[in-house]
Amino acid sequence: MSTTTDTRTTGMDTGEDIGAMDTIRRGVAVSPELTDGLGWTIALAFLAATGQVVVPIAVQQTLDRGINGSGGPDVSFTVVMALVAALAIIVASWASYLMTSRLFTTSERGLATLRVKAFRHVHDLPVLTQNTERRGALVSRVTSDVDQVSQFLVFGGLLLIVSVGQVVIATVVMLIYSWQLAVIVWLCFAPLFLSIRYFQRKLSEAYGVVRRQVGVMLSAISEPVVGAAVVKSYAIEDRTQERIDEAIDEYKSASTRAQQFTVVSFSLGGISAGLANAAVLVFGIQIGLHGGGFGQDLTAGKVLAFAFLVTLFVGPVQMGTQIFTDAQNALVSWRRVIGILETPADLVDPGEDGQVLPRGPIDVSLRDVGFAYPGGPPVLREIDLDIPAGTRVAVVGETGSGKSTIAKLLTRLMDPSSGSVQLDGIDVRDIAQASLRRSVVLVPQEGFLFDDTLASNVQYGRLDATADEIRASADELGLGDWLAGLPAGLDTRVGQRGESLSAGERQLVALLRAQLADPDLLVLDEATSSVDPALEMRIGRALERLMSGRTSVTIAHRLSTAESADEVVVVDHGRIVQRGPHAVLVQQEGSVYAGLHASWVSQQSS
Repeated sequence: MSTTTDTRTTGMDTGEDIGAMDTIRRGVAVSPELTDGLGWTIALAFLAATGQVVVPIAVQQTLDRGINGSGGPDVSFTVVMALVAALAIIVASWASYLMTSRLFTTSERGLATLRVKAFRHVHDLPVLTQNTERRGALVSRVTSDVDQVSQFLVFGGLLLIVSVGQVVIATVVMLIYSWQLAVIVWLCFAPLFLSIRYFQRKLSEAYGVVRRQVGVMLSAISEPVVGAAVVKSYAIEDRTQERIDEAIDEYKSASTRAQQFTVVSFSLGGISAGLANAAVLVFGIQIGLHGGGFGQDLTAGKVLAFAFLVTLFVGPVQMGTQIFTDAQNALVSWRRVIGILETPADLVDPGEDGQVLPRGPIDVSLRDVGFAYPGGPPVLREIDLDIPAGTRVAVVGETGSGKSTIAKLLTRLMDPSSGSVQLDGIDVRDIAQASLRRSVVLVPQEGFLFDDTLASNVQYGRLDATADEIRASADELGLGDWLAGLPAGLDTRVGQRGESLSAGERQLVALLRAQLADPDLLVLDEATSSVDPALEMRIGRALERLMSGRTSVTIAHRLSTAESADEVVVVDHGRIVQRGPHAVLVQQEGSVYAGLHASWVSQQSS
């Protein structure tokens, strides 16, 4: 396969250039449950709207035929009309209940699918892509943005369907009673309808800023919570609070600007409603009394019914201005979630078409590997490296030399910009992810622990592992006594990010997790740095047992690790400049490794 990957900017597409209808189309494609039974839901909405329109008609018939009929008041007809109106109200209420129930159910099912797909896709994205997004912004896309869509579909969507039904049916009946008055009503609302496109654009832009500011605000608030110890240690509470206050103030300003457009559109709807009511009364009475030059007479019942119909028309239109605002907010949020889902997962899993690694120590080869972060200079250049199966290799170099990038390429957290990484002669891009993750394990510098028990955290190495198997793995690493000495053993709660344990103990959990996974290639990214000195020997013995019988690559800062490796690979400015056993490299005076080793020895003795 090709040995190059696209190094374009990895930031997530916001999707803000997607039109409203295109947004809805893509959103429905992602959550097809939203259209389940949509025809029946719309039919129920029109039935509910029709039931409300029957009441004005019944009033008109009662007044014109039941009370002011040519033969005098007709009590029986009046009673029949009252029963018809009551039945219409019952039918409308029943239809509204069924419609609401269906809409709630389908909306929540569709949004559940959207949430699941969004969260899952975030985890499918490359680490590099995730690192280019603010954590708060990423969280806001899959939480508050989806909630905005939820609120609109469940509440705004319901009102929109009912409102459209009412306006259509009210217009039809108004045309039957007096097409002239119907035209007058629509002319009164013409300025509002003609300005919809303008307000849609402005509201979309304004709420796009609002949604982005939500992410900024969440980042500003969450970072000091996670880094509370640093905030307190350096007494930077005031500075931190200033950042939070600034983010909140910017969000407030963005929301205020967006609401200004809402106020204008809502006020325009109110003016249109007032004009429509006044015009109907003036022209309706004129037509009713004198024909008004329209060549048509209106009865008192029709004028009264028309007044009811205008109310049924005006109410949904005024409500529509608020729905319209909510819709723009929801569409912006929907676009942002779609932006996540349409961000390509560059680390494509070949799935069933992928090759499966055989179990056992793995041969590792890097062929002319180069890597550069988007828009940045090359981090690795022309890396060629062969690691025979079962070999222990230590990769050393100054900070920023590119050694940690090698670890990420070996474990396919990123793909090279050029060249290929091969395991047992197979390009990692051709290996099924399930097989790759089963055979290759990375022990990072700081293993992330979840707020759960120690057993649950260790089981991330193998989810079906039993407590006895965890204890057996601990014994294999010589950690049985440490495990038994914990307050609640395997049931010990580790706290958020493992804060209930020391840095060294968190490393022990990471090693135990790796042992349980039983990998064939073990990659340790500075796994022995920043550890509790009292645990250093224990960690060293555990590492020795963990690496036994496996191919291992250790990204080392402590050169005691390099001393015990079969081979040392020295990286400098993105290139491999030396390789060989420690005893040989340390004798090469003036070399990069000799300088690193001398500096390390000096630090140890000081």
